[in-house]
Amino acid sequence: MKSAIPLTRYRFFFGTDGQPHLPAYPGSAWRGAFGHALKKAVCVVRNTPCNQCMLRSACAYSYIFETPPPLNSEKMRKYTAAPHPFVFCFSSPTALIDSAYALDVILFGHGQRYLPYIIHALQKAGQDGIGSHQQIFNLQKIDVISQSEQSETVYQYGVLKAQQSTALQAPPTMPQQIEITFHTPLRIKQEGKNLTAGNFHFGALFSTLLRRISMISYFHTDTPLETDFAALTAKARTVQFARQQLKWYDWTRYSSRQQTEMNMGGLIGSVHLDMQGLEAFWPYLWLGQYTHVGKGTSMGMGAYSIGSDCGSDAFIPFRVHVATTRSNRDVGVAPTTMAALK
Repeated sequence: MKSAIPLTRYRFFFGTDGQPHLPAYPGSAWRGAFGHALKKAVCVVRNTPCNQCMLRSACAYSYIFETPPPLNSEKMRKYTAAPHPFVFCFSSPTALIDSAYALDVILFGHGQRYLPYIIHALQKAGQDGIGSHQQIFNLQKIDVISQSEQSETVYQYGVLKAQQSTALQAPPTMPQQIEITFHTPLRIKQEGKNLTAGNFHFGALFSTLLRRISMISYFHTDTPLETDFAALTAKARTVQFARQQLKWYDWTRYSSRQQTEMNMGGLIGSVHLDMQGLEAFWPYLWLGQYTHVGKGTSMGMGAYSIGSDCGSDAFIPFRVHVATTRSNRDVGVAPTTMAALK
């Protein structure tokens, strides 16, 4: 059965004085400020925990930032939160595009209905100041970025253009060999322990990714993914990386909600796969570039890109901007498809 996750990548351009002074992975700072501004903008029941609020099922903040499973949900009933309908994507804490600081937001499925709320909250967050330096970021415009690098300005001078649905695109032809590069810390746990470079394996990566894609389609679209999860997961456990160059990156973030430092270290680097006989995994791996994988995805963790080891000119990879100067560019993401996921 065919199933799709409609998604769109929006690039927010902010003006700021001088170089940005943000952490190496600024997602935590932006996500915290975004959540605070969003709740302040929409919450009408002050000093009431979201899980006790009678309005939680109709609240933009609850859906976007807390994302509790619906009361009638058949999945994740034992959990307090489902996957969020967005992820933040960052190039580097100091990278500028045309003298503006760029922050990408990918929205999944029904999350696109809340774009005006997200615009307002990020605008207010930037005006209030981001990071320990409370640096001011003033929203200038927002572009939609396509997979072919085409951009269209959809918000400027306080005006948001009407959004038109875009045809979903299938993954490109699968290369014979691929390289998966993890740009931000990948944090996956098994049996209560973080996987390190020494015990990281494809089975853990794919099962975590498959679960995330399934949950996003279930909670944020009208077409939940239907596939043979057990067979795919079992086959993934038999797949070996051709080679890998991974290392553990330690970093911590401060949680204002829990008022404590939190260890958010994870794996960065790359792995290589011979794709012969792995056609069933290809659509999921491709889509994972947009959804991210592992813990902390909404703040930009678990971001990866896929490149071809074959050097084929026919293969156009998803690129993550890793520039450190304002002259570099990155390639955006267009709405994509899960039509091949069966």
